[in-house]
Amino acid sequence: MKRIDFRDQISRNKTKSVLLMVFIFVLIIVLGYAISFAFDPSYFFFILIIAIVFSLGYLLIMFYNSHSIAIASVGAKLADPTKHRQFYSLVEGLTLASGLPMPKLYVMKSKQINAFASGRNPSNAVVCVTEGALEKLDKSELEGVLAHELGHIANYDIRYMTLVAVMVGIISIVSQIFLRSLWFGAGGRGNDKSQVIFIILGIVLAILAPIVVYFVQMSISRKREFSADATAVKFTRYPRGLINALKKIKEENTVPEKKISKAVAPLFISSPFKGWDKTHPALEKRIEVLEKM
Repeated sequence: MKRIDFRDQISRNKTKSVLLMVFIFVLIIVLGYAISFAFDPSYFFFILIIAIVFSLGYLLIMFYNSHSIAIASVGAKLADPTKHRQFYSLVEGLTLASGLPMPKLYVMKSKQINAFASGRNPSNAVVCVTEGALEKLDKSELEGVLAHELGHIANYDIRYMTLVAVMVGIISIVSQIFLRSLWFGAGGRGNDKSQVIFIILGIVLAILAPIVVYFVQMSISRKREFSADATAVKFTRYPRGLINALKKIKEENTVPEKKISKAVAPLFISSPFKGWDKTHPALEKRIEVLEKM
């Protein structure tokens, strides 16, 4: 079996994520190009400015309050240093090994084995685990899960995914404004054949672009999961702990977690919803990659 170096795995997934982001940026340019030929070029810049303002305004609020929103949405409580001594001890050890500041620790009520991290940077991060994870995982397995979550923090994944969400939001808003404007005959430059072609091209792109970038966004999310797995190995130097934890998750998380919002589901180490796994790689694939490290 060919071995995989965790450093190569982290580097590859970061490169793939950047390339996918470049693809989204190129799609914005292509969509804008088609709209600018179908209408007056100033029309595209006008709706682009509106899209950027709305997307950035909404996502900046989410970005700076992501940890608070995530914790409140799942009803998590601050972990007790005495009751959850092992939880604190493991995170303290991992932060010392990784050089990260100590995040705030939370516990949420759930029989599932799961965990998530959130926060715009390491200094404003939180790590939350379920009661099921604390009860069902042994020390090395829990350490692997916590190292994965600290990997998301170390890799600035919340910041990364927020940037992707801004770009996706811009495409969605531009597409919606363009399609709706067609009903009102906005700013045309005549009725020649070339304009009709670009209007048709613009309609096709406006319909398909949001669908395409949604799948690209999900692909980037999956790449970040692989990167966090590899970073967990970097922190612990023991992939077996995370491997065994993922195997337990696969065996035991058979009932969907109904009280969790789908908006925060991508944050978790494993999707809380059975069959709703677009943001996460298959557990079997993650285990296969980890076993080669």
